[in-house]
Amino acid sequence: MAKLGFLGLGIMGYPMARNLLRAGHEVALWSNTASKAKELAAAEKGKFCSTPKEVAQNAECIFLCVGDTAMSERVNLGPDGVIEGTKPNAIVADASTISPSGSRRIGTAFAKKNVHYLDVPCTGSTPGANAGTLTFMVGGDQAILDKIRPWMEHMGKRIFYCGGPGLGLQAKLSQNLILSNILQAFNEGMVLATKGGVDPKLMLEVLTNSAAKSGLIDFKAPYVFKRDFSPQFSVKWMDKDIGLMLESGQELKVPLPLTGLTRQMFQAAIATGHADEDICSTIKVLETIAGVEVRPGKE
Repeated sequence: MAKLGFLGLGIMGYPMARNLLRAGHEVALWSNTASKAKELAAAEKGKFCSTPKEVAQNAECIFLCVGDTAMSERVNLGPDGVIEGTKPNAIVADASTISPSGSRRIGTAFAKKNVHYLDVPCTGSTPGANAGTLTFMVGGDQAILDKIRPWMEHMGKRIFYCGGPGLGLQAKLSQNLILSNILQAFNEGMVLATKGGVDPKLMLEVLTNSAAKSGLIDFKAPYVFKRDFSPQFSVKWMDKDIGLMLESGQELKVPLPLTGLTRQMFQAAIATGHADEDICSTIKVLETIAGVEVRPGKE
């Protein structure tokens, strides 16, 4: 049994921390919404902590999954932050999707205290977090990854070592870039097909049996057909990630024209009230413009 910590108990972090507790580990818990940490601590025999510093004082390895770069910097390095409670040779594994350059800054600050820092962003959305089948992309010291891999395997089944600091995040953002652009292509194609008179269910069958087959499309299309937009990965968080992709492209001098257009469609979805819905709800922007609804049996 290891002494672990987990900070950030949103729709991803809560089930990730719960899986560590159910695996028998001692887990110190903190969330910006204290009631979530108290609830999980009571339900699964975790330890509620009132600050990130307190979590670090009670853990040899601290995992976190928070919303953005500013949150990660504040939780890790701010007043009563993780850095104030860590002991030498402790490990901080940040599963948040933040900017690679921001992650490197955080890692440098921890290194000055002889604390190991890894970026360990993950993919798999809420179903993967619940089932413990997430995929992790890791940047940092491979020897440190090897040390914490047994604990990470309670949360995910595929762990890819991507290289030095920030490279796990570079891989994660590249993956999300492709994912978000595929989603936009799906939105456009399905709205066009529906407006043209092709039944959406038939159109999906065509896609699934052609070179356009996509795991993302096969997974998300049924939710669109059912008009179920409850969040597994919300529009606002993917919009944040697309912003990080564009920022990375600017830093590395890589043009990302398709991604820039996709960002505008996500911004339109947010502006029309869909920020907290699942990313597949972005199709509603085009549906409204075209005057159709992508639902089997409807024109």
